[in-house]
Amino acid sequence: MKKLISLTVLAATIVAVAGAQTTKKPAAPPTKITCCVMPTSKIDIASATKKGMFADYKGNRYFFCCAGCPEAFKKDPAKFAKAAHIPTPKAPKATK
Repeated sequence: MKKLISLTVLAATIVAVAGAQTTKKPAAPPTKITCCVMPTSKIDIASATKKGMFADYKGNRYFFCCAGCPEAFKKDPAKFAKAAHIPTPKAPKATK
């Protein structure tokens, strides 16, 4: 009898844990990021995108805090490749 109760509790625990893992919501995309050249500067991603203060490199998008940062990035993008970034957004599909 004790074995039956133990197995029932174990099965219920497994089902609860499995259910909890599948109901996780995907993480919201970030709204702020640090400058890849000057990582102490926080940047609003939407604002930087509108201003063109970013560069795409090897499938990732890197953001800049000021006009001097893109030039430093362009000289040696590999140097900054490990800095904070997001995946390069896919271009919207053209509608006919």
